[in-house]
Amino acid sequence: MRYTFFSPGIKSKFIFIKKLVFCLCKLYQINILLLFLLFFIATPSFSQVYLRQTIRGTVTERQTGSPLPGAIVILSGTNPLIGTSTDSNGVFKLNKVPVGKYQLNVTFLGYAPYLSEVFSVNSGKETMMTIELNEMVYTSKEIEVKAFYKKNESINKMATVSIRSFNTDETNRYAGSYGDPARMAANFAGVTSGIDNRNDIIVRGNSPMGLQWRIDGMEIPNPNHFAAVGTTGGPVTVINDNLLTNSDFLTGAFPAQFGNTIAGIFDMKMRTGNNEKQEYWGQIGWNGLELGAEGPFSKKSGATYIMAYRYSLLDIVNSLGMKLTVVPKYQDLNFKLIFPTKKAGTFQVVGIGGLSYIELYDSKKKQGSWTFPAHGEDLSNGSDIGTLGVSNICFLTKTLRLNTNLYVVGSRVYTRIDTFSIASPELTLWAGENSSEWKYSFSTQIVKKFSVKNTIESGLYLDWYHMHFTDSIRVGRSFHDNTNFTGDMQLIRAYTQWQHRFSDFFTMTGGIYYQHLTLNNSMSLEPRFGFDWIFDQRHSLNFGAGLYSQMQPRVIYFVQAQLPDGSYEQSNRSLGFTRSGQVAGGYNYLLSQYLRFKLEAYYQYLYSIPVKASIPPYSLINQGHEFFVDRQYSDSLVNQGTGENYGLELTFERFFNGKYFYLLTASLFNSTYNAFDNINRSTSFNGNYVLNAIGGYEFRIGKRKLGILSIGLRATWAGGDPYIPFNVDETIATGRPVPYWQHAFNSRYPEYKRVSVRFGIKRNRKNLTMEFMLDLQYRTNYTNIYLQRIDVLSGQVYNYFKMGFFPMGTWRIQF
Repeated sequence: MRYTFFSPGIKSKFIFIKKLVFCLCKLYQINILLLFLLFFIATPSFSQVYLRQTIRGTVTERQTGSPLPGAIVILSGTNPLIGTSTDSNGVFKLNKVPVGKYQLNVTFLGYAPYLSEVFSVNSGKETMMTIELNEMVYTSKEIEVKAFYKKNESINKMATVSIRSFNTDETNRYAGSYGDPARMAANFAGVTSGIDNRNDIIVRGNSPMGLQWRIDGMEIPNPNHFAAVGTTGGPVTVINDNLLTNSDFLTGAFPAQFGNTIAGIFDMKMRTGNNEKQEYWGQIGWNGLELGAEGPFSKKSGATYIMAYRYSLLDIVNSLGMKLTVVPKYQDLNFKLIFPTKKAGTFQVVGIGGLSYIELYDSKKKQGSWTFPAHGEDLSNGSDIGTLGVSNICFLTKTLRLNTNLYVVGSRVYTRIDTFSIASPELTLWAGENSSEWKYSFSTQIVKKFSVKNTIESGLYLDWYHMHFTDSIRVGRSFHDNTNFTGDMQLIRAYTQWQHRFSDFFTMTGGIYYQHLTLNNSMSLEPRFGFDWIFDQRHSLNFGAGLYSQMQPRVIYFVQAQLPDGSYEQSNRSLGFTRSGQVAGGYNYLLSQYLRFKLEAYYQYLYSIPVKASIPPYSLINQGHEFFVDRQYSDSLVNQGTGENYGLELTFERFFNGKYFYLLTASLFNSTYNAFDNINRSTSFNGNYVLNAIGGYEFRIGKRKLGILSIGLRATWAGGDPYIPFNVDETIATGRPVPYWQHAFNSRYPEYKRVSVRFGIKRNRKNLTMEFMLDLQYRTNYTNIYLQRIDVLSGQVYNYFKMGFFPMGTWRIQF
């Protein structure tokens, strides 16, 4: 081992520079993240001739997940060749692998060969992998199946179309993603984002309310800080990408195991902690100050843990004396515990939770900084979410697997808005909310592989909801109670699906899904069908179709309508499901091992959408991408609306191969609806087109090429979203914002353009890896309007713009 030390004189100069920069940062309040970049560069370095690490993992059967003992695992590109075979539990281990980029080549008699994606081996952390092999229908020598890396192959075995797998490296590699899976997914074809300071996912013109979040088989609520009731997005994610492993994102035509959603599904998986050694990491950046750890409880039992905790960076900075105008306070915890047993299978405990709170007080600002010239608002908002689940995976036989989940989900949102003016400087309560939900869920799935050709999966979901919704708003001299409900309801669901492999190149799936809501006895029976046809080693066609339904955001069922005598009634309790018929077809062309072209077309017909007779242009389909779900106009709804989404999506992608990658996507679509008046209009999400270009390149640096310098670029060009203008006269007359319904969605915001650049540097040292990333985002400065508000006193409309130039940095250490 060779060390390179700085001389005492040079070393003292570095110490002096660090102290000087600390003083300057404190004096001028420079972003503290810049300090880490200086430390990264200025810290005296040492290098080793060789840095090595361990690669470990398991090889399992794709359909059932059962281990495959005796599989051959080879590390491609090594000389001399590094390889091993799996033990009786399907486990393999490669020791003393030099730091660098690699691919694993895995073979097993009777199974299609597997080539992994390119992955990094870093000195600060062992590399853990799970590999699934697909049994071949025909094993004749005349049929040769080559090992290609197939990014288009999903984790889900039953999905045939409109699905994209992703890994955590992509959430860190894509410029502008901030380690957030939702922001990363905005680069995929068919996906658009809403507001820049939120991570709402708009899939094929559908409302973000139609998105379903899942983690390790559990359906979870909005997994974001500062979340609102009925929404699925927010400004900061609660999910820690450092705990995720390869996962799926589905954009339509789902298989039968998924239900109660019509737009998209984030089906995420948490990785298992290291079962042989303790490992740690620390990180500071956009998502906060983070500390994480993983390792074995006991090496003999195989029990492991992995966990990470984050706290708001701005709150820490504010507490240290750098007083900020607005301080978002939030913290979150993610963890997963694994407990293997000899006879009862494997038990796991998964938990995520987050707390958040913010105050936006005009009363603490000068008059020129108020929300409106003559009056202002004091807003305080908080949200809490949590999920805790216990699951069991048990192999009753080698071809029969039973999965069981029992989990509880809780969420709470509380908001208070006070107003004041020059004429009335004292704070006056204008609106408030205190809502909470609990969901207790049980689910079980059984998977049976009857033969290499036939696999059947069936499942049951039981959800029990306990809800408390309370919110009100001042109307004149009194308050109108939008909701005031406490009670329970249940959702019962079941499905069965069958996969038949006619050959190694043609697979068909079919299934049926059922759900029943006890609140009003709404029911739905939904057939699903799909196929995947590989008609050449590099060419394939896929197809999917089915019926889908989703219950309304639960708060909508209990919105109150005020009667002439002043009393209230819950006028939406009888609402049925929103329904959708979907069909999608795609063509994939693997030009080379790392280069893919994909074309996909789809059509969706939506019906039974809640609309309102007294406001003919109103439709619930247009809500879901703000910090609230409107309840002022959401009473007295009926399931008489319809809608259409259709489009064409193109993807041209070069997978990362150790040096560079790029992803080009184009989405051309149309999203319209018919409300109670049966007039065809654009939805609020009908931007018509989205073009994305993202890429990155990595340079090996240092004498031993142990460091990595990376640069990434992302560009987005999207059509402007339609919106409803304000009725100025009615607003002034009533003293509250009134939409101009007669002109609903005739106007559009300007088209949206954004450029993001990412710079990163990674250095490997003995048992230590450090990484710094800097994102620079430019949104054509202040030209992108995302929100309009009206002054109820003057009728003046104010435009709020998307953020212009905005730098963000992240520093991470693993050891």
